[in-house]
Amino acid sequence: METDRLKRINELAKKQRTEGLTEAEMLEQQRLRKEYLAAFKKNLVAQLDNTYIVDSEGNKRKITRKSEKPD
Repeated sequence: METDRLKRINELAKKQRTEGLTEAEMLEQQRLRKEYLAAFKKNLVAQLDNTYIVDSEGNKRKITRKSEKPD
């Protein structure tokens, strides 16, 4: 996520604590938070998709999602 967006999220949070937000600012804050969470989740999933577990014998095993585990 761009640093400008993150700065804006922090500005709105600070303003909310000090003087309050207008309706438009509240909507902007909600939208920015949703975008931030979506980007965070996307990055986490990408990182986990490229994660392997190495056992004591040196065997590599890819991490899979619960829904992808074989029966």
